[in-house]
Amino acid sequence: MLKRYSKLTRAEFILYLREPSGFFFTLIFPLLLMMLFGSIWGNEPFPGENFGYIDFAVSAFIGMVILTTGISGLTTSIAAYREKGILRRFKAAPISPLLVLMAELSSLFVITIMGMLLLLAAGVFVFGMHFYGSIPEVVLAFVLSTLSISALGFIPASLAPTARSGMIISNVMYFPMLFLSGAALPREMLPPFLQTFSQILPLTHAIELLQGLWLGGHLWDYPVQITVLCGVMVVGFVIAAKFFRWE
Repeated sequence: MLKRYSKLTRAEFILYLREPSGFFFTLIFPLLLMMLFGSIWGNEPFPGENFGYIDFAVSAFIGMVILTTGISGLTTSIAAYREKGILRRFKAAPISPLLVLMAELSSLFVITIMGMLLLLAAGVFVFGMHFYGSIPEVVLAFVLSTLSISALGFIPASLAPTARSGMIISNVMYFPMLFLSGAALPREMLPPFLQTFSQILPLTHAIELLQGLWLGGHLWDYPVQITVLCGVMVVGFVIAAKFFRWE
């Protein structure tokens, strides 16, 4: 089983990197946005604060990477396999749905780490980015956020019959979270009613958690965010495992 899992994971990883749009929007687009906004606002400390724009916003751009892999990448990939009959062939082989889902999740997790490392490297070497938190706590928050958003993406991925329908569903989920959660623009720029609405979006809580920990907070300071992300993760994986369709 372990051998089949590793082969599936490796194959999914290579296939994702060979897809130009997936490669660009996961690894390049968030980096370009950070470079653009960083060149405009720099990283000089805000008045009365010890952190600048890049220190504050890098967590949001990491959230964008998590969103892209967990929603767009996962949903369209699984739906395309279903449409092409690839999942049906897996069904005839000694491969369980759990193994397929875990291999897909693992490959996307590695790609998410790559996107995060690119952002961190640019932040440090281009903008002199600072870090004020605890590395183990940020790593735990990153893993939790990635699993939570991926679990959310598994729900439409398990049900969408075609790649086109999967793309439509993923876009409906992707763009509200992209623009309202603080990933593309600071939530403070939104009208009050949209700031309130954004609290129902899991990515909002992921970014709040990552930003807080990055700037010196601790996990126990964010019980609401952690509870929401854990709840989304459990519900998403349970629904995906129960309703996963081969065809």
